[in-house]
Amino acid sequence: MTIQTLVKEICPTTTQQWVKNGALLVDVREKDEVALLAYDVSNIINIPLSEFENRYSEVPKDQEVVMVCKGGERSLRAAGFLVNHGYTNVVNMQHGLVRWVEKGFPTTGDTGSIKDGGSCCSTAGCC
Repeated sequence: MTIQTLVKEICPTTTQQWVKNGALLVDVREKDEVALLAYDVSNIINIPLSEFENRYSEVPKDQEVVMVCKGGERSLRAAGFLVNHGYTNVVNMQHGLVRWVEKGFPTTGDTGSIKDGGSCCSTAGCC
């Protein structure tokens, strides 16, 4: 039987706090996506999911890491990959860039390229 480790997930608001405290964002979107719209934070690297298996060692093991993408699914896959390769300080940001933009957090590029992903942000208590 294979042991499966679950990946912890945090919301964009919590991600903002992590970034302020020195966490590294790892954006797994493809380069053309990042060129259109990017997270505007100082501590971020881009390793496209299509290159991730070959480049994951670029992600430091001794730093808190938040995996991000457009909607949260690709980054969750990458975070799971890291956890299964011995990373312990890695989390996934739920709802990705779509929610980041909805919350008004800093970006560079055209936010019009983000389509509404069915936000829950109109409900009380949504992160």
